[in-house]
Amino acid sequence: MAAYIIARYNVTNPEGFAAYQPAVMPTFAPHDVETLVVDLDSEALEGSPPSVTVVMKFPSKEAAKAWYNSPEYQAIKHHRTDNSEGDMIVVEGFVPPS
Repeated sequence: MAAYIIARYNVTNPEGFAAYQPAVMPTFAPHDVETLVVDLDSEALEGSPPSVTVVMKFPSKEAAKAWYNSPEYQAIKHHRTDNSEGDMIVVEGFVPPS
């Protein structure tokens, strides 16, 4: 079943964060990642969510966690975590009951 990583954050240090995007893109290749959403100015309909929203699709939850835990991603994720505040979750897709 497909799974999705959803990242929501506010960039706190744009200068330090600038290294993240070019560094993260090459980590996707071996993990069959499909980037569905990258919105730097998300609009709240309810609540006070962060301004940045990213949604990535993976073949499974295991594949999503394999990307997240990969040495390549772990080596560069500090560009995001040191320069932003927010969260990242992994969720399974929904298949309606038949």
